[in-house]
Amino acid sequence: MTGRYWESTLPGAGRRAPRADAVSDAAVRSLNGVWRFRLSPTAAGTGDGFFATEFDDTDWDAMRVPSHWVLEEFTPLAGGPARRMLGTEEGPLYTNTAYPIPLDPPYVSTENPTGDYRLVFEVPDDFGAAVLRFQGVDSCAKVWLNGEELGWSTGSRLPFEFDAPVRAGRNVLAVRVHRWSAGTYLEDQDMWWLPGIFRDVELLARPAGAIDDHFVHADYDPVSGVGTLRVDASVDAVVEIPELGISMPTGQTVAFPVEPWSADTPRLYRGTLSAAGESVELAIGFRRVEIVDGVFVVNGSPLTFRGVNRHEHHPDTGRTLDRETMIQDIVMMKRANIDSVRTSHYPPHPEFLRLCDEYGLWVVLEVDLETHGFIYEGWEHNPPALPEWREAIMDRLHRTVERDKNHPSIVVWSLANESMSGDGFTEMRRWLDERDPSRVVLYERDPSYRDSDFYSLMYPSLELLESIGRREEPRGGKLSMHGMVFDGPDEPLPAGVTEAEEERRRGLPFLLVEYAHAMGNGPGGLQDYWRVLRSYDRLCGGFVWEWIDHGINAVDAEGRAFILQSEDIDYEPRGGRFSLDGLVLSDRTPKPALAELAKAHEVIDIEVGERVRIANERHAADTSDLRFRWSVEADGRSVADGLLDVPTIARGERVEIAIPDAAASALRATDAVLTVEATLAAETLWAPEGHVIAWAQKIAAPVEDAVRRTGNPAGATSRDGDVIRVGEASFDAATGRLLGLGDLQIDGPWIDLYRAPTENDRGQGDNNNLAAVWHATGLHRLLHRVDDVGLDGERLVVRGRTAPRTHPHGVTWTMTWVPDGDGVRLETSVDFVGPWADTPYKHRDIWVPRVGLRFALPTAADRVAWFGRGPEETYVDSVQGARVGRFARTIDSVQTPYPIPQENGNHTQTRWLDVSGEEMATLHVDGDPFDFTARRWTSEQLEQARRPSDLVAGDRVWLNIDHRQQGIGSASVGPALPEQYRVPREHTVWSVRLSVG
Repeated sequence: MTGRYWESTLPGAGRRAPRADAVSDAAVRSLNGVWRFRLSPTAAGTGDGFFATEFDDTDWDAMRVPSHWVLEEFTPLAGGPARRMLGTEEGPLYTNTAYPIPLDPPYVSTENPTGDYRLVFEVPDDFGAAVLRFQGVDSCAKVWLNGEELGWSTGSRLPFEFDAPVRAGRNVLAVRVHRWSAGTYLEDQDMWWLPGIFRDVELLARPAGAIDDHFVHADYDPVSGVGTLRVDASVDAVVEIPELGISMPTGQTVAFPVEPWSADTPRLYRGTLSAAGESVELAIGFRRVEIVDGVFVVNGSPLTFRGVNRHEHHPDTGRTLDRETMIQDIVMMKRANIDSVRTSHYPPHPEFLRLCDEYGLWVVLEVDLETHGFIYEGWEHNPPALPEWREAIMDRLHRTVERDKNHPSIVVWSLANESMSGDGFTEMRRWLDERDPSRVVLYERDPSYRDSDFYSLMYPSLELLESIGRREEPRGGKLSMHGMVFDGPDEPLPAGVTEAEEERRRGLPFLLVEYAHAMGNGPGGLQDYWRVLRSYDRLCGGFVWEWIDHGINAVDAEGRAFILQSEDIDYEPRGGRFSLDGLVLSDRTPKPALAELAKAHEVIDIEVGERVRIANERHAADTSDLRFRWSVEADGRSVADGLLDVPTIARGERVEIAIPDAAASALRATDAVLTVEATLAAETLWAPEGHVIAWAQKIAAPVEDAVRRTGNPAGATSRDGDVIRVGEASFDAATGRLLGLGDLQIDGPWIDLYRAPTENDRGQGDNNNLAAVWHATGLHRLLHRVDDVGLDGERLVVRGRTAPRTHPHGVTWTMTWVPDGDGVRLETSVDFVGPWADTPYKHRDIWVPRVGLRFALPTAADRVAWFGRGPEETYVDSVQGARVGRFARTIDSVQTPYPIPQENGNHTQTRWLDVSGEEMATLHVDGDPFDFTARRWTSEQLEQARRPSDLVAGDRVWLNIDHRQQGIGSASVGPALPEQYRVPREHTVWSVRLSVG
């Protein structure tokens, strides 16, 4: 085994000590660009000769650095076909919990794809002493410079450096990168396995007297408003902060009044740290982080994280991100009222943290450590519990903290993710307490929480979350693979947890480290979580899982673009579709869920009733940077607007304002809506002037249309052979099916109880798998029977039964059609009949996903206009982020293009709907608020499609007018859909009115 460094539990050899990331005026030579590359099947690579300075690599491939070789197209320099590995087991692999290699630490398989890289570069005569820095290499790298071995390293998302004896003129850098190594066992982080040199490579000049390391200590006293500053450095240097009039030596402490740093007011004091050989930029933020009486406090005020978990991802380049993409992420987050990021589950590129300091995001920085796959052997050889792994684990902590210790945005160090427990965490915590007592520490998975300043869980139910807020949660508890809590009574304490530790845990603040799984269409229930989170000081917020879908751009055999995900790769283990669980699509197109989250996260709380109530829930800022405006729309047109005269509201304060007379008067119009908005009064770094950060509405009561009336002239209902006429509507006399309405051809309606399952409908394994229950009960293959068609005066009454094959359960229904002015009114009643528990799921309550009506319209239908919630899709538990108003869209554009086809495009609380098209009469639907969807394929076709390209428009447009559709929830990793968002199996009656124009 001699020389098999990639299977060593040591973290590396030959490296320099970790140090602070810095922006310096010393010379830097970027080594990014096109390198020579050759991929080999084993750790032997191309052999021992490739690092020689005169090695002939003319026939090697061209490889971009930084990049992941599994995402690149290899271009042979000497000719020949290009290669790309997408969709093969040599390419990108995704797992959620399982390791993609045998569980035999620290060893890996002989089949270990290994990339040999070579770069020839020039160094000027005056460059001097140098350091070679790699910002990130996955998963293990050995490095040679000019034929001399410098060392090797693991820790994929962390920098490592070597002293680099460069020569003036030509230099040759050679790097061997192994896909699998002992480090793989510490990096099982629910992500794509993407090898390669994927972050920047740099040659840094280190002049005599250069500043190798520095540590900024910037405290803030919230009582006096005084900041205390000391900067330590590896050499004697001078600290200069011109704005504060400071020029002092390192190691000296000064105090003076300052404005503190927070995410809503990211105040930075810029300066320099200068020594004989180098000057380093300083961006200092003063702030104090504490736990006070069981409450998480920053700068003297309780802090509530409105956060997201963020993996680094780009659909073309994987974890290789440029600065523009990082800024795009941060701008989108800030505009969606996201104020914090958990760097799941590793430190990000250092530029991202500099941007967090500047733009204003709280950061929970996580060490590059997760051992989740050891759950498959009962955690028997879990590295954090074993002394032979201790040096590697501590190395990851040191490199994390030393690189990022000077960022004011970082307020919490997270020791790891989902790595169970062990003495390794106690040693990590002990070192942190000595090295950086200015921040608090998180570790979620150890049930004793002995090394954490927070009590934390993933995906608790709302009931449990509320009990935690009251500090009344049960003792003990059970955890699933993802930490989902199954609520129950008090239980014995977990093994190894003492009564003293349990008592301490109950006094800790609670952090919702992951919740609201944003997989596919979802999550729902965000407003419910935030109702609870706002109610208790113990609850310091939470982080939605997660920011972005991890899809990869690909092209199928027919040349059609699609989003590659785990199930497209013939490889086991696979992580299912759990790589697609973000608030934004892989190309960063926002999902409708992002607007819902923005609404849930609002820190300016506005209520519009008889008066306007405004509360400031910001962490630090008052409202002097905001402008409040009101507007009234009636029938989709702006009829009045103006500014609200709102005094500046201090943090934690509230005011009441009278509704302007002009607004109150305008509300008397048809379909009138008063909207009050809080907007930015001036442009900021992340949004333009006028950007809306909070809003609320008051909706006027419906105004009855005088033209419409119940009933119609005598004789409007009649029968003529095989056709029955009810006002403008014609029906098949045998089946009671609608044939037409005026000049519009229309078919149906059919009772509809089904929807194409969302990812959240499929639950987690067998847990909360509603889609499996629906299939077991046959809801996806309903058949319809008409029992009676008859006239009762002016009414047409049609009775029947809708039920699945095989089973005795179903629904009986009655549809009653009545002339109504220029249209026809339909009243539908539904009763659930039969033993609905006649399936393998007898122990479960059978929920139907919808109760409604399905119509078929001509394919000419291509536009919808409606008054209700919009314009994006809404569901009963995901509706608050959508405004009430009049909206118009094409039928194609109301579909949300989820990369896995599923239920989408629903619209709740609709008062009226128009469906129109060229050379087609417009269908008008109104009634008590209803849900609608309109698409060119059925729910069944939507479910059967593997990719969006499988969805082909047919010869009809399918319109659902529903009494109710169930919510979407978060059960793909989370609790069951709450009762209030289900569709009850009970006697149901609703009515709608149809007309054409």
